[in-house]
Amino acid sequence: MNIAIYHNLDCGTSRNALAAIRRFGLAPRIVEYVKAPPTRDELSTLLIKAGLSPRDAVRKKETPYAELGLEGADDDALLDAMIAHPILINRPLVVTDDAAALCRPSDVVLDLLPMVPGADAFKEDGAPFLRDAPISADDPGLMAALRGEHLPADDLGEPNRMFYVYRSLAGAVLGYGGYELYGSDVFLRSVVVASPVRGRKIGRNLVPLLLYRAYRQGARTAWLFTVSAAAFFERITFVRRERNEAPAVILETRQARSLCPAGAVLLTKPISF
Repeated sequence: MNIAIYHNLDCGTSRNALAAIRRFGLAPRIVEYVKAPPTRDELSTLLIKAGLSPRDAVRKKETPYAELGLEGADDDALLDAMIAHPILINRPLVVTDDAAALCRPSDVVLDLLPMVPGADAFKEDGAPFLRDAPISADDPGLMAALRGEHLPADDLGEPNRMFYVYRSLAGAVLGYGGYELYGSDVFLRSVVVASPVRGRKIGRNLVPLLLYRAYRQGARTAWLFTVSAAAFFERITFVRRERNEAPAVILETRQARSLCPAGAVLLTKPISF
C-alpha cells in the first residue's frame, strides 16, 4: 500500500496520525511540507482527491492567516497563500493510491488504513484511537446505552439522524454518538461513553470525530442540550448560550421542544479543524 503523509513534526495530531500508520506496519513517505512545500498544482490535486476546498484545508491558528487578510479570500487566493506560506496548509494530509484526507482528528487516518483488527493503539495523551461506524437507530447497544443514562430515545427513528458506535482497534465498544443535521447547523445528541472506560479521555476524542463526520456533510456550527455534562463540553471549547440564541431549526427539534428538561443547558461551538 502506497501512503504519504504531509507532516509537521511540531504538531501532535500529525505525530499521532503518523504513529497510527506505522502501527499498521506501513512505511509512509513523509513530506515535511513546511520545509518542502508542494507545488500549487500538487496541492490543488491533493485537495480535490480529499474532497476539500482550500477553505477547508487552510490553517488559521498560529499562522499569518489574519495578518494576510485571508478571511474573505477566494480559493485561488487561498491556494497562492498556502504555497507562499506553507504553514497555512493544515495537517496532517494523508494520501494513498485511492483516497486522501485531512486527518483532524488523527482517528480519521483509520479511514484510509486496512480494516484489520488488532491490539489497541494509543495517542500521545494516552487516549485510544477510535474507529467509528454508522449504526441504525434501533441498534440494541445504542438503545441500552441511552436508557442507562436516561437520555432521550423516543425519537431515534425519525428522519435526518445519524448514529455511530465507537470501538477500539481491538473491537471493544467504547461509546456512541449521533447528530441531527440541519444545513450548516448540527444538533449533537446521544453521546455516551461506556461506563467501564470513563475517565480515559474517550469523550474528548469521540466528540471531535463526531463533529468531523457532521462537517463533511456540511455542518459548520454545533449545538447541544445537556443536563449534567455542561462542564465536560465547556472543557472542549463549547460555550453556553441562552435558549433564544439558538437558530429556529435547533429550537424546533423534538429534544428542544419536548424531550429535554426546561433546565437543560444550551451549548454551541463553530466547527473547524
